[in-house]
Amino acid sequence: MSAPKIIIAGKQAKASTAEINGMLVISTGKWLKMAQIYDEEIVPGETVTNPSEFIRQLLATKIPADIFTFAPKFPAQFPRFDYPHETDNWAVLPVSTYDHWLTKQIGTDVRQNVKKAPKRGVTARLVPFDDAFLDGIMEIYNETPIRQGRKFWHYGKSREDVRFEIFRHMDRSHFIGAYFEEKLIGFVKMTCTDNVADLGLIVPRQSHYEQRAPNALIAKAVEICAQNGIGHLRYAKMSYGKKKDSSLADFKRRNGFQEVEYPRYYVPLTIKGHIAVRLQLHRQIQEIIPERIQIIILKFRMAYYTRFVLTKKA
Repeated sequence: MSAPKIIIAGKQAKASTAEINGMLVISTGKWLKMAQIYDEEIVPGETVTNPSEFIRQLLATKIPADIFTFAPKFPAQFPRFDYPHETDNWAVLPVSTYDHWLTKQIGTDVRQNVKKAPKRGVTARLVPFDDAFLDGIMEIYNETPIRQGRKFWHYGKSREDVRFEIFRHMDRSHFIGAYFEEKLIGFVKMTCTDNVADLGLIVPRQSHYEQRAPNALIAKAVEICAQNGIGHLRYAKMSYGKKKDSSLADFKRRNGFQEVEYPRYYVPLTIKGHIAVRLQLHRQIQEIIPERIQIIILKFRMAYYTRFVLTKKA
């Protein structure tokens, strides 16, 4: 069974698929195939309550996979199963009231940016997903091919692909737009699952940096969570691999997000899978390379893209 469109990290990917307990399981990879529940973090309810039974059903599907990886749903933080696991993390903001966030959970600079937003002509509001909103998203996506020193994976996508990707989980999603003089200068998709709201990619217009659209978007997301009794706002990870500090991580901390660690399990399904887990060959490159080396690589990458990609576009 093959899924026609699977979105992984903002890109369409090919994957073998199977359905278990109403959930879509995908298997990706070339030499080492990794199986996991598709959109695991935003699937309602606990995904794997009985791992041994789930794995038995997974093997029965004959899906090509060497390793099955899964994680407990938030807020579980400690290993509960006797399987190989590694520590992963989320960036989570506990939400009680908007005033508590504004006065107690954020830095002074963020508080000033939020309060100054209306004076700068910026408003953040819930918006319907219509053609006008999609047009604004396309303009933002195609503003620049490079963001944060790397190729921006949404640059140059077709209108149909962008619509498909954003339209997922529409029944549980809110769209927040930041506007300056009625022009969309930033947006975020917020998907609600159980007592957690997940922020998708926050994308501002770089040409409107001074308007601080990301701060306005997060403020509105906190307000919506507080109004609807949603106790946690999650914004992907706080740290990636051995690289603990970055401008994005600093932005999250200053907006009140905290790093919450949790176990991610890796269950070998084949002999190759057993060898890979034992030798830690299943780990991503950023989890292996020391942080100081990663910083050097990132600087070279940024210099390359600035020299050859942005210059060529200009």
